[in-house]
Amino acid sequence: MTLDLHLLGGKLRRYREQLLLTHADVTAATGIAEGDLRAFEGGERSPSGDQILILADFYKCDYRFFLSNDRLAPLDQTEMLFRRHGDELTARDRWAIQEFLFLCESEQSILVDLGRRPDHPFQFTKHGTFFKQHGVEAAQALRKHLGLTAAAIPSDIFETFRSLGFHVFRRKLDNSEISGLCIRHPTAGPCLLVNYGEDVYRQRFTAAHEAAHAILDADQEFVVSFQGKSELPEVRANIFASAFLLPPEALKTIPDVATWTQEKAQLWAAKLKVSTKALSIALSKAGLVADATERVISSVSVPADAKVDPELPASLAPGPKSRKQELLQRGLSDYYVRLCFEAHQQGKVSIGRLAEALLLDSRDLLALAGLFNQRLAYAE
Repeated sequence: MTLDLHLLGGKLRRYREQLLLTHADVTAATGIAEGDLRAFEGGERSPSGDQILILADFYKCDYRFFLSNDRLAPLDQTEMLFRRHGDELTARDRWAIQEFLFLCESEQSILVDLGRRPDHPFQFTKHGTFFKQHGVEAAQALRKHLGLTAAAIPSDIFETFRSLGFHVFRRKLDNSEISGLCIRHPTAGPCLLVNYGEDVYRQRFTAAHEAAHAILDADQEFVVSFQGKSELPEVRANIFASAFLLPPEALKTIPDVATWTQEKAQLWAAKLKVSTKALSIALSKAGLVADATERVISSVSVPADAKVDPELPASLAPGPKSRKQELLQRGLSDYYVRLCFEAHQQGKVSIGRLAEALLLDSRDLLALAGLFNQRLAYAE
């Protein structure tokens, strides 16, 4: 098949413009001359094979997308997303979303190479048009599907939703009003991004909220969740998250709720791994507390040092913990990093591909291998 240079040029131009980059920016990052970039984007000349690989690596997309006239890619989705929410997304946030989708696609490719399938694939069929009831029923159905008892609270919500086949990544975003987003990737499937800039308990709620969009809004290519939005799909996603994380059956087992002090509120919020605000709302909606007690609960917060991130256990020494925090800000979770190294050890990915999948150069890859006690197979 003959490569359509005008189609290729359009893809290169669209990626650059989506990310708010100039030709000079791309030249500085790739070493490809501005004149060559303009010629490629104008369909006047074909890049060399090496230049295709360099540009694909820079734009964080599969090089085969540039070489094919019909291969699916998230380019159209991000273009639509950036057009719709362009004023709310900084250049860094656009880049974060681009890398997030690359990580999702890489994770899916590695899972396929390793022969892995979701542990608990889940589907839910909505009945009727009552949005709030959809959220409650979907949460109840999922808890039953996962075998959770009435009082069980998932400890690692990110692992829970990965077991459904969702790609879950956390990434710090500049826009603090964006709690997360859900994108239905054309090849990777449901992809959930949680704003790592939020409090870790809020991140748990956001993960459940975005999972609700993946489950209940299958007709949407993407959903961006802004704090405080009151559209029905957002309300439904909040109801799902609350019903999944804090089911009324579990709340009813808590003793003396009606007479809680601030200290009790902090203690139980920490046990349940939710904010006191989310807990007070759930207790009120379950009819377990009066307005005065609800105000007592929401008037305090759980101290930051009492909150434990499941991917940053207290047993970590300060140095490794700080480094892993930096990795999480870029989307590189323990789960994903170990999955990449496992694929490398099994000969599924080369060192070059491993570094690419982890958004690293060779020097940083060696340091990361040391942090995770992994071995690099240089004699390939």
